Amino acid sequence: MAEKKKRILFICLGNICRSPMAMAIFRHLTDEWECDSAALGPWHAGNSPDSRARKTLDSYGIKLTHSARQVTKNDFHTFDIVMGMDDENMRALKKLAPSGTEHKLKLITEYDPEKADCVPDPYYDSGSEGFDLCYKICKRSLENFLAKQ
Repeated sequence: MAEKKKRILFICLGNICRSPMAMAIFRHLTDEWECDSAALGPWHAGNSPDSRARKTLDSYGIKLTHSARQVTKNDFHTFDIVMGMDDENMRALKKLAPSGTEHKLKLITEYDPEKADCVPDPYYDSGSEGFDLCYKICKRSLENFLAKQ
């Protein structure tokens, strides 16, 4: 009988930049986990990821298709790990997490071998440099995360 795949959910503020990028990178790195991404807020629900996020991932040979959605209480029970992109995300997740699910919350940069404090939000940047930085931090953090599993 096949072992049930572990499930990870990536979270950021709007679910159109960092968390869908992390999800796409993770899917590119492994097929041994199921993954998804979601937002803390409803602002972009139903929208595709930011074009700069898609362009950045394309440049690394990674395809991204996703529709933004907001995190739900059920997500904390459905996923084995809920991974935020920065301290603000983590504070919000701790408030939302149902009792008994707090142990599932992880900050992505806990696994960064270069010790970045967070994955900075590139949404308000005028160019795509912030998206490239997001890619690099997510990739090395998630590679290290997988190495520790």
